[in-house]
Amino acid sequence: MAELRHSADGDDDGGAPVRCAICGGQAAGPCARCRRPVCGDCCVLSEGGVRTWALCLGCERRGGRSLAGSWLRVVGWVLGPVLAVLGLLLLLRLFA
Repeated sequence: MAELRHSADGDDDGGAPVRCAICGGQAAGPCARCRRPVCGDCCVLSEGGVRTWALCLGCERRGGRSLAGSWLRVVGWVLGPVLAVLGLLLLLRLFA
């Protein structure tokens, strides 16, 4: 399954197909960050994740296609509270 799949052929009422937000061509799907519809020519594929995601060219210019920053943020959200609790326990042990 290495090919792009086109988004729905239009609205439920049989309207026009969804258009790319950048060039106006038929959209292949949404950008993983901003959710704007993009075609295969106006997107790049992400790197460093389990799944591959399409990013529009604007999001790729702003944040790159690497997911390393996102993974570091997740690790920070997990380890931050754990380290804070360990610090409090250490302070309690020292002053108790």
